Amino acid sequence: MKKFATLLLALICCTSVFAKNPESKTFLVLFKSKELKDLKTNIRDIESQFSSAFSTLHYSGNSELALIIEIPSCDFDECFLGEFLVDLENGQKVQLQQIAFRLFDLTENKNLHEKYLAMYEESLLAKKKAAKAAKSDLRSLSAPGH
Repeated sequence: MKKFATLLLALICCTSVFAKNPESKTFLVLFKSKELKDLKTNIRDIESQFSSAFSTLHYSGNSELALIIEIPSCDFDECFLGEFLVDLENGQKVQLQQIAFRLFDLTENKNLHEKYLAMYEESLLAKKKAAKAAKSDLRSLSAPGH
């Protein structure tokens, strides 16, 4: 019975060690400055509401305002992030997706980009092999003695 209990304990420990933790995700939230001005809020106020729980960066410049939110070990998408409530200055609470111009899951887009890049490289390799085979066939046909 002791051996069985020890084996069970070891199995549980090994399983928990090899369990895959969800990777962190990075989201890009774009805002239009005119819309934020109409709502009487700004990117810094929105960022401060997320920065207490997540790693955030905001960018403002000549184009749209951008907020980057990195969420460690999460298992949700941009739709779920869009449902987060944001406090406005007048005390009103609004979903992020209602005030954001666009929400992007950069982690998902990166994985998709890597898949497309791998497929493209495979097609290039196949074309090179086909061209090499055609060139080899051409040489064998033009060899002396034929």
